[in-house]
Amino acid sequence: MSGVKIVLPGGAGLVGQNLVARLLDRGYTDIVVIDKHRANADVLRRVHPGITVVDADLADPGDWERHVAGAAVVVMLQAQIGGNDLREFERNNVEATRRVLDAMRAHGVARLVHVSSSVVESVADDFYTQTKDRQEKMVLESGFRCPVLRPTLMFGWFDRKHLGWLSRFMKKSPVFPIPGDGRYMRQPLFARDFSDIIISCIEGRVTEGVYNISGLERVDYIDIIRQIRKATGAKSVVLRIPYGLFHLLLATWALFDRNPPFTTQQLAALVAKDEFELIDWPGIFGVQPTPFAEAIDLTFNHPDYSRVFLEF
Repeated sequence: MSGVKIVLPGGAGLVGQNLVARLLDRGYTDIVVIDKHRANADVLRRVHPGITVVDADLADPGDWERHVAGAAVVVMLQAQIGGNDLREFERNNVEATRRVLDAMRAHGVARLVHVSSSVVESVADDFYTQTKDRQEKMVLESGFRCPVLRPTLMFGWFDRKHLGWLSRFMKKSPVFPIPGDGRYMRQPLFARDFSDIIISCIEGRVTEGVYNISGLERVDYIDIIRQIRKATGAKSVVLRIPYGLFHLLLATWALFDRNPPFTTQQLAALVAKDEFELIDWPGIFGVQPTPFAEAIDLTFNHPDYSRVFLEF
């Protein structure tokens, strides 16, 4: 919709890329993405050349702040998800959030949608959980009246990290290792459905409150892997290996990769016995959920987006 300016800090990641695609489908044209990841920002420029993409580190003051002016709504998406450096989590999840909130105040922008995470209620205790919890508290105490959305593990188009990386590894390797028995219940959320929830908030259907947005289907990790294997036609053999050995392999990998796609902290979070609240988000936000099997097929077989990948 012309004339409605939407600013997406951290919008070059998984959620942002999906959200931009859905916003354009809905007719929104004045979209500004501010992100420091140059390669992923370039993906946005290539796939959606009509939007404004600003290369900037939100944790630092700079010219990017002027782009917040005139926004009808800011959707806060920036997040450090993986890695082993606490300082990076601090900068991207806490310091960047403080600066975005300050820029909104400076330019008189009142409307905010904050994308938090289900990990704030998780039994896991890692850098991501700690800093996302602090980020959410900062937003709730900021004085902005806004919806706070806590999604579970997400997958979808442009997925560089979770299921997307798993699918690419599966295609390259003859063996796909699974820690333990693989019976770790997940509640995966389709990023396209979550994007529609955000748009519902942008359009004013929900204006405040904290919402746990979980995938409606409970699926074990090993069954997720099997569904990906089916959708992609991969021939990799799914092999269960002892948890301790899996942990050792990840720790060894981290010695040679500064930003590994899967860490020992994420492994601990995988096997944590989390079960997140299921709310009637289809009714609350007016969004039709996509069945898991259909969503997996759309993710890996979409004619335009399934072959577009982001960097870690």
